[in-house]
Amino acid sequence: MAFDLAGHGNADQMSETNFPNRLTEGYENFLSGRFSRERERFEELAEKGQNPQVLLIGCCDSRVSPELIFDAGPGEMFVLRNVANLVPPYQPNDDYHGTSAAIEFAVMGLKVKHIVVMGHARCSGVKAYADLQHDPYIRPLAPGDFIGGWIKLMGPAAENLGTPTEPLQAWSERLALQSVHQSIRNLRSFPYIGTLEARGWLSLHGAYFGVAGGELLALDEADGAFRQVSPKAHRDALGKAPRF
Repeated sequence: MAFDLAGHGNADQMSETNFPNRLTEGYENFLSGRFSRERERFEELAEKGQNPQVLLIGCCDSRVSPELIFDAGPGEMFVLRNVANLVPPYQPNDDYHGTSAAIEFAVMGLKVKHIVVMGHARCSGVKAYADLQHDPYIRPLAPGDFIGGWIKLMGPAAENLGTPTEPLQAWSERLALQSVHQSIRNLRSFPYIGTLEARGWLSLHGAYFGVAGGELLALDEADGAFRQVSPKAHRDALGKAPRF
């Protein structure tokens, strides 16, 4: 049912001008499919509220949907997405801190048990930073420099890598991995996160997804390496080696 500005219902079909047809079609499929099958689950979530165990911080990239990658049902994950899956350091002030606010809500409000920072291959945000380092005359992606200012959060990760000695694309992929490390370090600058982790009530994780081949890597903080998750399942499903 549609409602006009006065709140009166009418049966008029929504036009493409008001709402994209593709989304309308998807919503109709959702109603007849998943919503119909999981109606009781949605009703329970509406009544009792959400209780996700995982906060996943991922990239806005339309190719990397955490709910699809992890086959998550409604209410299972609290997902925070921004450009290049970055976490800023703890810095309370009068600025607008959407990412930090979402982290605070997930940790202190929802009491999640795990935080996963998931980067991905061929990230446009990481490439934008790498290109800027390669050619400082490149203009920011936005006239107001929102993107340019945001991706500067990758600065410490880039400094850890040093001057690129390989092709820019290869350096960008290394930067994406190193940026996951840096975001985890920044998470630990939030006082309550450090306290909860020290008490064993919260765990931090790094991950990296290969868009082309569906590979998932997880960070082993013992040695700083990323290792493939479920390699046998990946081989069985695809029948070939990872290619990212």
